[in-house]
Amino acid sequence: MKKITYDFKNRTAIVTGGAQGFGLDIAKRFLDSGGKVIIWDIDTKMIDKVIKELDNPNLSSNIVDVSNYSEVERNVNEITNRFNIDILINNAGITGPTATLWEYDIDMWKKVVDINLMGTFNCCRAIVPNMIKNNYGRIVNVASVAGKDGNANASAYSVGKAGAIGLTKSLGKELADKNIAVNAVTPAGAKTRILDQMTKEHVQRMLSKVPRGRFLEVEEFTSLICWLSSEENTFSTAAVFDISGGRSTY
Repeated sequence: MKKITYDFKNRTAIVTGGAQGFGLDIAKRFLDSGGKVIIWDIDTKMIDKVIKELDNPNLSSNIVDVSNYSEVERNVNEITNRFNIDILINNAGITGPTATLWEYDIDMWKKVVDINLMGTFNCCRAIVPNMIKNNYGRIVNVASVAGKDGNANASAYSVGKAGAIGLTKSLGKELADKNIAVNAVTPAGAKTRILDQMTKEHVQRMLSKVPRGRFLEVEEFTSLICWLSSEENTFSTAAVFDISGGRSTY
């Protein structure tokens, strides 16, 4: 697939969950387009591996648990003391176990929602003031078609992603009079490590719902993220962009 080049020179992006999967591919494309990227992740080994392999002076990282607001705020303050944050990709997330709601472990429910929803809230809350001050920003929240359709045996994940969609629409409207765009993307299943967290039966059930008959390729997803994060996106905000291979019906 031919990759379209975007101009991210003089732009700084934070990519949460950036040490693998969607996040890593997004970070690579931003770097290839001249941007400065700060990866936030909790997997120290994966971060060290990525930093070493990419060996790019425009790439840096922080160990950040996005579900912990104090951690998020501290790192944002350290970054904005040196330069502005132009782009935020809220990509960090977990699927959690597959179980019926009435059998769902309560602590795991809270963990899944804390990372997928509160993590998005925490990052937006801490970073948006810097974007307002600079009168520029592009925020993309990675949700899921599960947040629109509701996946059986994945209620915590579905709730977290549905919340991220609602947050996107609300925040986008709050910032609509500024040069800050806030959008969400709702991918169907993709070939990333997150599939390893699910049972084979659950993965097959997901695939059976996609009219295209295949999973999303990571590069396809990144291309959509890049446009939403670019200066070319001057009008779209508070919107939800499906990339589901025809699965979504609204």
